[in-house]
Amino acid sequence: MLNRVRSAVAHLVSSGGAPPPRPKSPDLPNATSALPAAPPEKPRSPPARSRGGSAAPAKTVEARASFSRPTFLQLSPGGLRRADDHAGRAVQSPPDTGRRLPWSTGYAEVINAGKSRHNEDQACCEVVYVEGRRSVSGAPREPSRGQGLCFYYWGLFDGHAGGGAAEMASRLLHRHIREQLKDLVEILQDPSPPPLCLPSTPGAPISSDSSHLVGPQSCWSSQKEVTHESLVVGAIENAFQLMDEQMARERRGHQVEGGCCALVVVYLLGKVYVANAGDSRAIIVRNGEIIPMSREFTPETERQRLQLLGFLKPELLGGEFTHLEFPRRVQPKELGQRMLYRDQNMTGWAYKKIELEDLRFPLVCGEGKKARVMATIGVTRGLGDHNLKVCSSTLPIKPFLSCFPEVRVYDLTQYEHCPDDVLVLGTDGLWDVTSDCEVATTVDKVLSAYEPNDPSRYTALAQALVLGARGTPRDRGWRLPNNKLGSGDDISVFVIPLGGPGSYS
Repeated sequence: MLNRVRSAVAHLVSSGGAPPPRPKSPDLPNATSALPAAPPEKPRSPPARSRGGSAAPAKTVEARASFSRPTFLQLSPGGLRRADDHAGRAVQSPPDTGRRLPWSTGYAEVINAGKSRHNEDQACCEVVYVEGRRSVSGAPREPSRGQGLCFYYWGLFDGHAGGGAAEMASRLLHRHIREQLKDLVEILQDPSPPPLCLPSTPGAPISSDSSHLVGPQSCWSSQKEVTHESLVVGAIENAFQLMDEQMARERRGHQVEGGCCALVVVYLLGKVYVANAGDSRAIIVRNGEIIPMSREFTPETERQRLQLLGFLKPELLGGEFTHLEFPRRVQPKELGQRMLYRDQNMTGWAYKKIELEDLRFPLVCGEGKKARVMATIGVTRGLGDHNLKVCSSTLPIKPFLSCFPEVRVYDLTQYEHCPDDVLVLGTDGLWDVTSDCEVATTVDKVLSAYEPNDPSRYTALAQALVLGARGTPRDRGWRLPNNKLGSGDDISVFVIPLGGPGSYS
């Protein structure tokens, strides 16, 4: 077991090989994500050519075919080569000329310092039109009531063990959300409470009668209140699950390698929905106040959920791991002694007698960024990872990983927002070296240097945040002004002004 753990650590340090070529996955049926007036989506930036400027050999092109950057960056082949340069680590942003991102959103990214062959982050920014599937009454929709809904969408996808899952999610997750919202178009535009059931056949009446229920009626004295907001949250949650299931189906035929954390923002009918599965994060900076809109999902933050699953389903541990946590690895010579431990029910510590089963490797080990599940992966929620196994073992890790996001809601209509109020999204490459307070300080410093109506101010802010986390090259790597190590990870940042389309169209 110790050799397996050592192999796992060595694998983590040396990871970053070239991902295999991956054919493009077919999109969802009738997947038209943009508004009718918007131009068709352009193909993603092409694969880079060789360093000499001439076309690379066919074998090299094939090996690099899966590398792409967000379409809205509009990178030329030369720009793609610069974006893929680990030595220069040039910051990439959408060009000042041409069509701006919705709400004049700012975006910036930079590749890692050699952690993986390519930038495994992906990003997406879309305006998505949703046409209702049918009237909730089952009757044909009247022309006057046939208008659909439009939502704004931003997504950051932090890939690991390859970029395939992140690239696939960046293309398709917003389309899954659109599909889930189709049944809700008319419901969300109706101020009355949502119907309890939708008719299974056109023309069938909607029933809310619960008299047929068997059992004590005291439990059903009143119907639970379901809000329109909770319907949108449920649609987003289901979309994440469907995206993960699609990755499972297509992971062989389309070589969807690895997995990804997903941080998504949906603006719909005056509210911002922030959905997070992984260790990316989002904060609102409003009038100098910091409002967290997500939290990290790591082996430490989800220890009790993981331990509970290991306790209820010990077969998932394969006889190699224990669901209990100890302050350090238990040694054979400590059998029979009493050592500190905690299980799935505990937040504190207690003593127990060490038994033979306690010598197994702990399900959750390490601290901070070094915390791992089964000595392998450092995040506990995300998409993909269907082929992930414990190193030198056939034991799957996916059963312990959740694809469901935590969704937080922010009502834009409850506050008067000024042009300096922003929502900042960042992959862990930003947050590993930058605190919330430091981000808020940068927000104030950068935006105060621009006129409030200058739409380029948010791109400048995104660039400043990325540069601040990356640092500058020195003899001993990339360093911050305080001489601490900068982020060697891929860094991607969205800056979304909270004034929305009314003020920043």
